[in-house]
Amino acid sequence: MALPPTFSAASARAAGLTRARLRGPSYLRLTHDLVVRLDDAIDLRERLQLLAAVLPADAAYSHRTAAALLGAWLDPPARHHVALRPRRVLPQRAELVVHTRALTTADVVELDGLRVTAAPQTFLDLAAVLPPEELVAVGDAFLRRGRTTPQHLLQRLARADRVRGVVRARACAPLLSGAAMSRPESLMRYWLLTSELPDPVPQVPVHDRRGNEVAHGDLGYPQWRVLLEYEGAHHADADTFGTDIDRYSLMAADGWLALRFAKRHLNRPTVLDRTRRALMSRGWS
Repeated sequence: MALPPTFSAASARAAGLTRARLRGPSYLRLTHDLVVRLDDAIDLRERLQLLAAVLPADAAYSHRTAAALLGAWLDPPARHHVALRPRRVLPQRAELVVHTRALTTADVVELDGLRVTAAPQTFLDLAAVLPPEELVAVGDAFLRRGRTTPQHLLQRLARADRVRGVVRARACAPLLSGAAMSRPESLMRYWLLTSELPDPVPQVPVHDRRGNEVAHGDLGYPQWRVLLEYEGAHHADADTFGTDIDRYSLMAADGWLALRFAKRHLNRPTVLDRTRRALMSRGWS
């Protein structure tokens, strides 16, 4: 017996679905006798909207779930995170990880009909569970997408005394940049900023002898004419590859040394070692 996306518990039993199966992650009981098949949700937001139907009115999606919705370079988790005001009994569902948070109005935003912790609150929540370089990548994405400003982020962190993760959040906040265009760029910039090497400049323009901008580097050192470029899988596309050839030729023609990194090079020792050697070859010591 085929079931529609929304069906009664009686219909489920008639179709051979056991109570244990209905309590699994593929189904959501909206009321005592109304069940929704979550696998039929078109996308993440629709699935979360269905889940929100069984949550208290003050609930807000938080942590990695909020970060994904706000546009951070993080995949949504298998079990979605929800923040609720403290109460004697917290709702428990197999699909959710529930956190208690005394959220203010400023700590929550509405995004496409969903209540979500605002970017500063999400940054603070993730500071307790992410390593610093990944936290910087999240913050960079929030700034780039206009989800917060440095001022609003610092205001939230200023009232977070003794909150778990606040020390890491306060240390990482000054390192954020809305110029970063990808997670790998953010990771490389963090490793360089926290090393003995000079601080890199994001999105460095490369000009020809007439002053026309002919290319730009993800990160770079204009003083030593050294650039760092991360190349993801899309650079293997034939058209992109051809464009890259033009870019690197123009960079080299004007005296720039471009270091190219791929996924297998994305680790702190490799990035620092190659950058150090390149800078020393250009006179840095």
